[in-house]
Amino acid sequence: MNISLDKKANNPPYNILDTNQGHGGFCMQGKIINNKGKKGSKYIVRFQKVFKRFEDLHEAERFLNALRYKHDEGTFDERDFQKGEPLAFRTLSEQWLQKKEKQVRCLRNLKNHMNYACVYFKSTNIKEIDYPELEDFFDQLPAHLSDKSKHNIKATLHSFFNWVIKRNRRAKIKIIMPEFPDISYESEYRKIVDKPTQGIILEELKRITTFNSKIYIGALWLSTYVNVRPIEMIHIKEKDIDLSNGIMEITHNKEKKPKKVYLLDEDIEIIKSFPPVIDKEMYFFRHGKRKGVHKSKRGRFGKDYIYTYWRMACKNLGVEGVPLYPGTKHSTVVALGDDCTPEEIKKYGTGHETNKAFDRYFQVNAEKKRALFRKARCTTGAQRERALNSV
Repeated sequence: MNISLDKKANNPPYNILDTNQGHGGFCMQGKIINNKGKKGSKYIVRFQKVFKRFEDLHEAERFLNALRYKHDEGTFDERDFQKGEPLAFRTLSEQWLQKKEKQVRCLRNLKNHMNYACVYFKSTNIKEIDYPELEDFFDQLPAHLSDKSKHNIKATLHSFFNWVIKRNRRAKIKIIMPEFPDISYESEYRKIVDKPTQGIILEELKRITTFNSKIYIGALWLSTYVNVRPIEMIHIKEKDIDLSNGIMEITHNKEKKPKKVYLLDEDIEIIKSFPPVIDKEMYFFRHGKRKGVHKSKRGRFGKDYIYTYWRMACKNLGVEGVPLYPGTKHSTVVALGDDCTPEEIKKYGTGHETNKAFDRYFQVNAEKKRALFRKARCTTGAQRERALNSV
């Protein structure tokens, strides 16, 4: 092997081991630099934009030959050898979650799902993850995770890989979507109650929460305004309620766009009965002054606060296994099915879109929504009959 000196310097700092010239005059890519007189590794492999240091010449030669082989077969990707590991699973996962912070209001579930994957895959090159690796990953997940939880993790990973592929469309070496193992699950039927039982639970809830009537109001609204989710409701602020028009606006929701709730007259009067609030940025569902509660704890209700007292009311009445959401919204929607078609419930009640093109040109009448909410508030057949006659 010939050694050629650097002609640009009178006293060259290193020698280049000439590995470019192959047999028959064929020019091979890459070179090994002898780091003469410098601190650090003795040899440096340079191949296109790849630089790697070695102490042993034979190791350097093997590495260079491996790069040449990858280049010849068309699989060479300089990103595989960059110091920052741009294709490492953990690196890409962190980047994806940073992007999601600007798009998703609540990242908790996504972070939990990706944490399971990061602990397992660590710095594995994303291109090396395919069906066998994913199958082994799902097999080793904690036993306490249900099939539905595993299915949700799979959906998160699928979304993550979609993003990675889109980000790397211009790369010479494409990243291919891996095949995911099948994870099936059966949705459990949630336990619901009829409207009379729901009314009894609400009355018991009202009785045990006289210290803060908004706990009862929260459950009452969930059983009435079936287009509102519990987590959305506790984020309502004073400024979101327009009493003059009887409209409450939901701004914190997974649809990422405000939705309107048309309040019933009795609920407008209930809100008016509360002392006026100067700071409109305050949350409507908040802790009030109460003995033993520090002022620092008088903020917004926690996500399980209303459910805690709902559960106490159910326990007092001997009602078992009925969580807040199934006992309010789901029970009400089932009861509405006696008087309304599924399309009416979706359109006027839950807010689920059925035909986007139609929705653009037809704005649902506010009174039709209030009429459905009026039916939802009814707990007896007689009340429901009067509500139907009033429409």
